[in-house]
Amino acid sequence: MRYFDVLIIGSGVAGLSAALTAAEQGLEVCVLSKEERFEESNSYYAQGGIVYKGENDSPSVLEKDIITAGDNANYVAAVRMIASEGPDLVKEYLIDKIGIPFCRDDSGDLDRTQEAAHSVRRIVHVKDETGKAIETHFFEYVKRFRNIHLIGHHSAIDIITNCHHSSDFQEKYREPRALGVYALDGISGEVKAFFANAVILATGGVGNIFLHTSNPVGAMGDGVAMAYRAGANIINAEYVQFHPTILYHRDIKRFLISESLRGEGAKLMNRKGDYFMRRYNSDLKDLAPRDEVARAIYREIEIEGDGFVFLDTSNMNDVDIAERFPGIYARCMEVGIDITKDAIPVVPAAHYFCGGIKVDLNGRTSIPSLYAIGESACTGVHGANRLASVSLLEALVYGLRVGRYVSGKLKPVKKSLMRSIPSWIYPDDEEEFDPLLISNDLLTIQMTMWNYAGIIRTRRRLLRAMSDLSYLSHRIERFYKTARISRDIIELRNAILVGGVIVKSAFGNKKSIGCHFIR
Repeated sequence: MRYFDVLIIGSGVAGLSAALTAAEQGLEVCVLSKEERFEESNSYYAQGGIVYKGENDSPSVLEKDIITAGDNANYVAAVRMIASEGPDLVKEYLIDKIGIPFCRDDSGDLDRTQEAAHSVRRIVHVKDETGKAIETHFFEYVKRFRNIHLIGHHSAIDIITNCHHSSDFQEKYREPRALGVYALDGISGEVKAFFANAVILATGGVGNIFLHTSNPVGAMGDGVAMAYRAGANIINAEYVQFHPTILYHRDIKRFLISESLRGEGAKLMNRKGDYFMRRYNSDLKDLAPRDEVARAIYREIEIEGDGFVFLDTSNMNDVDIAERFPGIYARCMEVGIDITKDAIPVVPAAHYFCGGIKVDLNGRTSIPSLYAIGESACTGVHGANRLASVSLLEALVYGLRVGRYVSGKLKPVKKSLMRSIPSWIYPDDEEEFDPLLISNDLLTIQMTMWNYAGIIRTRRRLLRAMSDLSYLSHRIERFYKTARISRDIIELRNAILVGGVIVKSAFGNKKSIGCHFIR
């Protein structure tokens, strides 16, 4: 048993931001990551950039762009806070305090790029590896704090609450509160209890429950699943954003082709050589919102019967492509695609979860002492569809805000209450399951979500998805209760739960809005 002031699950930009400001208030902070390498997160793989300030820009202009992209389903107060506070926090923390090496132009000013649905060039970047730069520099910065305890290779299993876990029968009648988590030590195989006065979920997205995704393999919706089982409110789960352009190649999976290429002039083209986006959005064309572009590509693939379309870079005459996009250039060259000359084969893939654990402006969930930030939370900033490069901004703003907020709201966990929480109960006869069975169940979930609850949905497909996932969930729960616990089984259990939540939310919303499209 270990005890901290603040326990943060997840080590992306949101989690590290919360750890930083909580530690600055003098709190003892623990950051748990299921990864061996702490930087491994959705944040690390963000290519394009982070929203800052542009010429002829203002908080009201940014607010309008975010709400327009979100199809007017956004929480206006949250958008207003992000638009007014966000750019200043980028300067204070990322530029001045941590020293992220954002690219600059010849005069020394920050270089700004543009992405789809932004009305001005306001996105600062580190070429095409912005997330990697922010995450690695941020991690090095927080390592300086002796009161931040970084523990890797631990997979959170469930949130410990007084009502669900205490052996004191009276706790069932008291107000619920989060006390910590049970977590699996990936090296020893032991399940440990971590207690804290405040628990912050920063576990990232859900992309890996879909067959095609830009997300790393760990993005299984862990935080959403844990919060759901604990009784927290989940909202807007139908809004799963699909990025229009993921590299289509048999030897490379999950590699994002940044929207910034289209911001710098690249155009989508079908295999007949037609720049088709003008047929779907005559005004914005290739810089239309992501949901429109993803559906357009999906339709082109359906119409032509081909497995992909092209991103043509021949229009980027004023850009040194290899210098501006070195990561994409190098990765594509590995498989013989020279993006300075060759069109890039691309397909859409699951990218960002706009829904999640319902929180207020201070990251509070419906369970006292439990907070959520980053992609696992639904702040309402993104509405029905995320505006490009706002997610890193949201992670930073809410992470910093919640880290500060909890310092004044801590309610210490009584030692008697901690003692009433039992140790993890292992099955009497642990079974060692064949890994192939687990991987096949996950593949079934991924195919079901992609085919029936993907870019274009129908009522009939969603009904089939609900039926298939419901059947599979019983089998997986039996797995979980009898198997020797492992990261794979924990993630499988979370994937089937989150898949079901998304499908039910999608079926309950009969209106096409944002990235939830019903045909």
